[in-house]
Amino acid sequence: MPKSKKLLKFTLDDGFGKDRTILSGIKEYYSAESLVGKTLLAITNLPPRKMMGIESEGMLLSAICEYDGEEMLNLIMLNKNIPAGAKLY
Repeated sequence: MPKSKKLLKFTLDDGFGKDRTILSGIKEYYSAESLVGKTLLAITNLPPRKMMGIESEGMLLSAICEYDGEEMLNLIMLNKNIPAGAKLY
């Protein structure tokens, strides 16, 4: 999302034969290149939402933690052995 200071656009395999577009406001913390090939935890049963004219079909899960007095956002990343679409309990 070149015009956005906050949003990154992802195309994710949801494990059910459909690629999903997800927009996430994490540009301040991650580059798109650093996340290629990573297994991220996403909520995909949310209603689609348009942002900057693009429909986002989910939300990436993250945690905010403090490091050296600075608040940092950390995406929840899974082991590569966990396939896309795996059920969580």
